[in-house]
Amino acid sequence: MLLRERAESVLRRLAGEGATLRDDQWRAIEALIVDRRRVLVVQRTGWGKSAVYFVATALLRADGAGATVIVSPLLALMRNQVAAAERAGIRARTINSANTEEWTQVHAEVAAGTVDVLLVSPERLNNPRFRDTVLPALAAETGLLVVDEAHCISDWGHDFRPDYRRIRTLLADLPQGVPVLATTATANGRVVDDVSEQLGTVGHSDSALVLRGSLDRESLHLAVLPLPSNAHRLAWLADHLHELAGSGVIYTMTVAQAEEVATFLGERGHTVLPYTGRTENADRLLAEEELLANRVKALVATSALGMGFDKPDLGFIVHLGAPQSPIAYYQQIGRAGRGVDRADVLLLPGWEDEAIWRYFAGVGFPAEAQVRRTLAVLADAPAPLSTPALETQVDLSRSRLEMMLKVLDVDAAVRRVQGGWVATGQPWAYDADRYARIAAARAAEQQAMREYISGNSCRMEFLRRQLDDPGATACGRCDICTGHSWPLEVSPGALAASRDDLSRPGVDVEPRRMWPSGLAAVGVPLAGRIDPAEQAEPGRALGRLSDIGWGPRLRDLLRDGVAGEAAPRDAVRHNAALGETGPGVVRDGVVRDGVVPDDVFAAVVEVLRTWRWQQRPTAVVTVPSGTRPTLVTSLGSRIAAVGRLAWLGPVARVGPAPPVTGRSNSAQRVRALFGAFSPTTEQCARLRELGDAPVLLVDDFIDTGWTAAIVARELRRAGAAAVLPFALALAG
Repeated sequence: MLLRERAESVLRRLAGEGATLRDDQWRAIEALIVDRRRVLVVQRTGWGKSAVYFVATALLRADGAGATVIVSPLLALMRNQVAAAERAGIRARTINSANTEEWTQVHAEVAAGTVDVLLVSPERLNNPRFRDTVLPALAAETGLLVVDEAHCISDWGHDFRPDYRRIRTLLADLPQGVPVLATTATANGRVVDDVSEQLGTVGHSDSALVLRGSLDRESLHLAVLPLPSNAHRLAWLADHLHELAGSGVIYTMTVAQAEEVATFLGERGHTVLPYTGRTENADRLLAEEELLANRVKALVATSALGMGFDKPDLGFIVHLGAPQSPIAYYQQIGRAGRGVDRADVLLLPGWEDEAIWRYFAGVGFPAEAQVRRTLAVLADAPAPLSTPALETQVDLSRSRLEMMLKVLDVDAAVRRVQGGWVATGQPWAYDADRYARIAAARAAEQQAMREYISGNSCRMEFLRRQLDDPGATACGRCDICTGHSWPLEVSPGALAASRDDLSRPGVDVEPRRMWPSGLAAVGVPLAGRIDPAEQAEPGRALGRLSDIGWGPRLRDLLRDGVAGEAAPRDAVRHNAALGETGPGVVRDGVVRDGVVPDDVFAAVVEVLRTWRWQQRPTAVVTVPSGTRPTLVTSLGSRIAAVGRLAWLGPVARVGPAPPVTGRSNSAQRVRALFGAFSPTTEQCARLRELGDAPVLLVDDFIDTGWTAAIVARELRRAGAAAVLPFALALAG
């Protein structure tokens, strides 16, 4: 039997009778099997990229080759791929964070040769045990290496992941003649060049074969709905969700928004489920199954769902808020309409989008001084340092510190070993020019997204041009091409309900219960569990900065400027939305401060009225604010007056105000706050007089929660029976 006939026989087992290979699918398979080349396939979602590597795997295994290793970043997609492999008679197993209890068995099966396909998450490539014991043997015996979502390799890609860069090492360790396939649906020319260069030059003399096709999606009907407020956006969904064909996905910008929207739509009679990074794995699996079976109308999801969901009959995608990149937007909407004639893709932009974009734009590679500090700390350490131990000496948030360490690991400046990280002593150069160019590229992508929203040309053509698709032409289907879109009207009942829902104040605040690790090394004598006799109680806040209810009002209140002023939409720049540790940061010599506005205070009273505390507080204390003393003091004193509580004023600050240093980690924050506050002599006396009555601790903003924890500890040590934290705004 000819090779192509064998290939199409496997394809029919995978995709059903009558399935035939596309020309470029066959070109890729032939290049992998016959020529043992390295191939980059850039094709739209639904084109059949997975068919290429499953067919190639079946043929290679039949000829005695080793197992195929697929590096994939998406757990949901891994589950889909395992199911697809089984249909083709291919035995597939996975190693990822969701199946740790199976790793030993999977390793044994791979060693025994009973696995045809091993799907590995990129994070495993840098696990010391996997990297040093499993990976070398795997590389030596691999029959085909597949890099799925290959744009993640490139830091020019919209979804760059440092762990993916370790694939370069894996490529270099492959024996001569092992074919490599990289696939993606979203790569512009710069990313294609970057990825193909890595595939073609690392231990391989031939350049990579790049197969790139049209990125048009004939089933997608794109539209933008410019609604005037968040209440209108929620009301529109409540009124029109049932009109969207089939089932689909509603994307939101934050976890808080996803949970809020899912609850509201459920209350309005729609069958929806939330799907976020905070969703438990079992609940994620259930949500996926419910959507696959069309038992729910939609998942209300963050990018945690992202690219990793395979449902050909997905009928619609709605975005509440715009992603910061047209390329990322194309990636997400590409999940829809693969197996149906029409799928509606609707973008409902929000004015808070820009603040969220700015936050993510600010979490790039750290400044050189912070990198050099990290390398120096590791070099001086007598033993490997864990990430928590590093946090006590490097002022970066956990996520940024881990990202930086992974990049340095790939660059051979540090190495992850059992017990933590060590410096290698290898010379390392800070590529400031490259990081600046990447930041400029991100800014250009954000501007392109603005143009997509406000543009007057074909929307699909615009997205295809952003991806450097040479065949981009007007689609004839979008709202611009047809001159028709969905109606913007909403019913009075739905609008009233959404306004009521969004105006409902109050969110819970969980107290800190454990001290950060390693504080003793920086002179802070705190460790382990916070003594229950010194803990804060569960608290409350008026709203989250990231939600679509009170979030906009709170971002406006706590932005730079003067409290109470109306802010133009492009001027809403709340510091916490930008990732800083608290409001009131000086910008251009101006700090926003003023008495608490009446509308905000009325909502505060409602939160306090509905607080189900075990015992009502009898006194109010405030956190001393170096930047918003008028706002915090007026809030605390008005609460005391309205609630007929004793007004004890702010606790005393000891020494200068703790520094605001950007995205601090917990260890650095506690280090700065420890010893910085103390109740006054008069406050101590009043606290003892209160007996077992709680104290309400008031602040304008809770981010890490450590200020509340430290001040509550001092109040408890001074005699307070319990401390109830309350703030206007909660981060996250």
